[in-house]
Amino acid sequence: MSDEATAVAEFSAEAKEMGDKIAELTLKQAKELSDYLKEVHGIEPAAGGGAVMMAPGGGGEEGAAAAEQTEFDVVLTGFGDKKLNVVKVVKNLTGASLMEAKKMVEGVPATLKEAVSKEDAEKIKAEVEEAGGSVELK
Repeated sequence: MSDEATAVAEFSAEAKEMGDKIAELTLKQAKELSDYLKEVHGIEPAAGGGAVMMAPGGGGEEGAAAAEQTEFDVVLTGFGDKKLNVVKVVKNLTGASLMEAKKMVEGVPATLKEAVSKEDAEKIKAEVEEAGGSVELK
């Protein structure tokens, strides 16, 4: 067991440098890096956090079914002709001020909630759509 612990403790200079750079990122930079890895390379954080999971590559339908999505981002994509109602709902959902909620609604697409369960995402979607807005689950 001590041999395994020793093997794990040895890291290349390149891995150390990369790890140090990642550890020094601000929250905004970390989110940008996460989005880049997801969009460009298909790499997403695992549900438990900490670990990185590769998106299925060419595995066909079997790979897609095995990697069923459990967390969703709720993205406001439009507000229709009932902007005030949508602003009120967004304000309540996000806890933002009235002005912040208005800016989010006017600046669609806007992410309202990140990494929520399917049930919560569906509830939020229904609430926004009832107010006259349109929502996309990612």
